[in-house]
Amino acid sequence: MFHQGKWEEAIEQYQKFLEVQVGEPDVYWCLSECFRHLYLSDKVISTLQEGLLLYPRDARLHFSLIIQLQVSGHIQEAISRAHIASELLHNDYTFVILKSLLVPTLYQNQAEILYYRQRFSQGLQNLIQQTSLETIEQQKNALAGIGRLTNFYLSYQAQNDRELQRQYGNLVHQVMAANYPNWIVPIEMPLLKENHKIRIGYASAYLHSYSGTLWLTGWLRHCDKERFEIYCYYTGNQPDSITQQFHDDSDIFHHIPYNLEVVCEQILADKLHILVFPEIGMDSQTMQMAALRLAPVQCVAWGHPVTSGLPTIDYFLSSELMESENAQDHYTETLIRLPNIGVSYPKPYIPPLSKTRADYQLREDAVIYLCCQAPFKYLPQYDYIFAEIARRVPQAQFLFLRGELLQPRLERAFSAIGFKYEDYCLFLTIPERFDYLMINLLSDVYLDTLDWSGGNTSLEAIACNLPIVNCPGEFMRGRHSDSFLKMIGVTETIAQNEADYIEIAVKLGLDSAWRHHIAERMKERHDRLFDDKACVAGLEAFYKQVVQERLK
Repeated sequence: MFHQGKWEEAIEQYQKFLEVQVGEPDVYWCLSECFRHLYLSDKVISTLQEGLLLYPRDARLHFSLIIQLQVSGHIQEAISRAHIASELLHNDYTFVILKSLLVPTLYQNQAEILYYRQRFSQGLQNLIQQTSLETIEQQKNALAGIGRLTNFYLSYQAQNDRELQRQYGNLVHQVMAANYPNWIVPIEMPLLKENHKIRIGYASAYLHSYSGTLWLTGWLRHCDKERFEIYCYYTGNQPDSITQQFHDDSDIFHHIPYNLEVVCEQILADKLHILVFPEIGMDSQTMQMAALRLAPVQCVAWGHPVTSGLPTIDYFLSSELMESENAQDHYTETLIRLPNIGVSYPKPYIPPLSKTRADYQLREDAVIYLCCQAPFKYLPQYDYIFAEIARRVPQAQFLFLRGELLQPRLERAFSAIGFKYEDYCLFLTIPERFDYLMINLLSDVYLDTLDWSGGNTSLEAIACNLPIVNCPGEFMRGRHSDSFLKMIGVTETIAQNEADYIEIAVKLGLDSAWRHHIAERMKERHDRLFDDKACVAGLEAFYKQVVQERLK
């Protein structure tokens, strides 16, 4: 049942088994995974704790418990557990990293952000000083540790992460260099073969239906096949129809799941001119690969829109519309500003509206403000915005998807003006894609997150003609929606500051005629945004230039 994804049936079987005998560690881990897939966080935690009482030295139970505590908002307990695991399993580098670098997924106030950033910075210094790579055992332990996690959540503090990313990236590079010394040496640019094609490789664990890589299908589909030969390396294992698209639009497609050495050997054997990682920072094996030198030129794109910090990544492929004037200061890589939004995003298919608000517990008379981002994108200093909108738009209803952890913060923000947050906020778990699109069609306004804006979600909102309130931030990760709206020439809902953001959101809520006017203008201009070929031409011009320079 477990391997078939039948979580309720599997839970019943595991629980019956545990009623009559003590299970092995795998039983407790599998049971906790069933609860995790059903979003039963407390059950996940209690099951892992029960397993650890019996098997206090089981690394997988410790790791799963620490991560679950972190994502559930119990950061202090997660850190405490990481220290305990590190003492019990002192040779396991994973727990040395965790006890040093854990940060919350959600902050209660700005002071917490400062505290945990300072803690991360000091923890990173300690980790670097304590890491020894002198013996083979130390090298292998460090390799296994960095292969289990990344520092993904650091970048959700709205700060310039360049220096911390550089330090962490250098550490990862040193670990990889100690384990694979032959794979960190510079590689000469190979001569073009008789077909004169430049060989471009794309390596990712997410070459399937995933928001961080869906845009990449456009780069491949509109590629000049007379000048380029495309190699794709799919290192994950959730193939679907999008995977088939990647396969069909590649000259060579390799599916090598979860095998670092084999995929690296294949990339080296293919003698690429340029290797591109659509994202670095979400998948640990990808970060390990990127910390090696597998091609003469190596690039990262903005599937995870933060500098990699790795000394082995030469260029960051970004967007001219998303980057501020001083943006190079945010990157360890050389910044390349591709035309427009930098990616060729396929126009989403939007089905006709076939459901009602009642299907989703939404009030018929409400002004629905869709708040669909992951909770870690919502920073506490902006919580008051929701309460202020509600104060001025009495019929406001804020629909949060995946936002249950925000409830204590929202309660404080609404209480500050004498309101009950339950009267205005509705929390639903993220639905299937069809229902998610129906919710977009049924909503009135999309409230973009400040400092880390929507990417895929904003593009789909535009495809649904849903007006977007946006306020661009300092860093590229806070400027996605801003660039999309500029591409379609609908800039009236782009705010200059927080006060302006509130004004626009209130006007959209109260002035239905203006709201419909904005929606109609979005509808008329979709073609300016989707399936953009100008960015692909810019990308390929960059590829040609880099190869020609290296071949001189």
